[in-house]
Amino acid sequence: MDIQLKRGLLDICVLAAIKDEDSYGYKIIKDMKPYIELSESTLYTILKRLESANMLTVRTAEHGGRLRKYYRITKDGVKRIEEFKEDWKEIVSIYRFVTKEDGDEKK
Repeated sequence: MDIQLKRGLLDICVLAAIKDEDSYGYKIIKDMKPYIELSESTLYTILKRLESANMLTVRTAEHGGRLRKYYRITKDGVKRIEEFKEDWKEIVSIYRFVTKEDGDEKK
């Protein structure tokens, strides 16, 4: 898969994982696991990128005697998810065009 496309998809997946509630690294990985494997190092790179792009904010709170970073989606992050949903319609259309010769699309 094209690295830029994969990067964009992973960004959207992380945003979607924190869309409904604040979350932290381990929980994000756990929530995404049924859909996609993601290493901690990859996740934290994505989280830093999303924070720099103002798509999420970070707060630190104590949990079990340790500090934990919690991530919250911003309005820009929600907007990016909505843009992705619109973009996805075009991607599906392109996929249908490309695979029609494979017999995947009914004539």
